[in-house]
Amino acid sequence: MNNILFYGLLLHFVGDYLTQNDWLAQTKTTSNLPAFIHASIYSLPFLLLTTNLYAIAIILITHFFIDRFRLAVYWIKLVNWNWSSTNFGYASDKPLWMSVWLMIIVDNIVHVGFNTLALTLFAL
Repeated sequence: MNNILFYGLLLHFVGDYLTQNDWLAQTKTTSNLPAFIHASIYSLPFLLLTTNLYAIAIILITHFFIDRFRLAVYWIKLVNWNWSSTNFGYASDKPLWMSVWLMIIVDNIVHVGFNTLALTLFAL
């Protein structure tokens, strides 16, 4: 389990940051095609951990939906009970730079959680 979490986290960072260009980062939340391209490229490094197609499919599909619809923002709005927020679910007096970074952290936790679950269920 420790190896899956470690390598899964490492591959998440490779797929989400090293392989994503600016166009994908800017358009994946507004259009299906860039979101699918990003999720597909993101999922490829996980083939180093497993060839189980169920695990890879779960990683790809969850990544697509989490990024395309910015699901982390909905989670933040839910836990803060702040549905009208225009600051990623945080109060309007929170600095934008902090809200962005907190949203990125939540987004990463959600991705790594689903990836770890997929790898644990299907790759062992």
